[in-house]
Amino acid sequence: RTRVANFMAAETMAPKGDAEAAEVKKTRFLKPNKVVILLTGRFAGKKAVVIRTMDDGTADRSYGYCIVAGIDKYPLKISKQMSAKRATKRSRIKPFVKVVNYNHIMPTRYSLEVDLKHVVSQEVMNRPDARPNAKKDVKKVLEEKYQSSLKTGKNRWFFNKLRF
Repeated sequence: RTRVANFMAAETMAPKGDAEAAEVKKTRFLKPNKVVILLTGRFAGKKAVVIRTMDDGTADRSYGYCIVAGIDKYPLKISKQMSAKRATKRSRIKPFVKVVNYNHIMPTRYSLEVDLKHVVSQEVMNRPDARPNAKKDVKKVLEEKYQSSLKTGKNRWFFNKLRF
């Protein structure tokens, strides 16, 4: 063998020891509160927050997926000369709640500190009659977060529409 072949063979060999030790550990990069961008479907190009992840899938979904809550309709710009009534109307957010395959999302480096685990769960996603109530709760939480982001300037990127 040549030097390159020896080097390649040494790299591909499993380390000595248990078979379990030779297994490569998967790193979890999609964690709750991570901001992702949806790539396909009706909400393509929309930003969302990961609520819960299922890396190994379940019996009915054999692929890795996550439950996300995102913004379908972003709030509009507000200026200082607008009345309070008009400003509140333009601050409205239309949310969505969805189960998404890992292949159809793109993770970002951002995270959004929102507590939506108690609002949206696996049981809620399985029952179509419970989804509208979950969307209303998500709307309240996201609108509160938006109002606080206007004051502090933190997480402002999440509430702006993607331009592409």
